[in-house]
Amino acid sequence: MLPITSTVAALAAGGLIALSLPVSLRRMTVKQAIGIGDDPVLLRRIRAQGNFIEYVPIGLILLALAELRGAPQSLILATAGPMVIGRIAHAIGMLRGVNPMRRMGMMATFVSLLAGAAAQFV
Repeated sequence: MLPITSTVAALAAGGLIALSLPVSLRRMTVKQAIGIGDDPVLLRRIRAQGNFIEYVPIGLILLALAELRGAPQSLILATAGPMVIGRIAHAIGMLRGVNPMRRMGMMATFVSLLAGAAAQFV
């Protein structure tokens, strides 16, 4: 019923696992069960994961609503594509420190959210 949303949601689940596992492993390594302590690597990993969680749910909601409303496929793909690409780019940029992929990832995410919002009105 929602083939594009289902695909993006499955990719997002994989992305969340890929971002969560390194957080857990780093917590075990530095023996920091709660909080971040003073470990900059743990902080970057937590923020990459957190940023993913902050943007993906609303993106998936907008995408699902656009599909349900019968929005043009071009608008649905303009929501899905930048969301997937943007979240991957942003995570890579966050994990590598100062990196242009972080900025590009956020820009793609914003494009996705704008397209998803616009799709609600066509």
